[in-house]
Amino acid sequence: MTIRMRKLAGAVALLALIVVYSFLAIAVAAVLQMQTTSKLVELAFYTVAGLLWTVPAGAIIWWMQRSPPG
Repeated sequence: MTIRMRKLAGAVALLALIVVYSFLAIAVAAVLQMQTTSKLVELAFYTVAGLLWTVPAGAIIWWMQRSPPG
């Protein structure tokens, strides 16, 4: 796979990751608000959810920047 195709595939994967992850985070946040959890639990969730997406995004970006084998 050429670098150009790898970057295209990576960009599509990043967009898909962000869309799916945001919908999952919204669903969990709605459940937390419905259960009237404490503000500290909500703060912890938003902190973790706000940072957690960077792990798979970083892996995708690392894969995009790798040089082709050979």
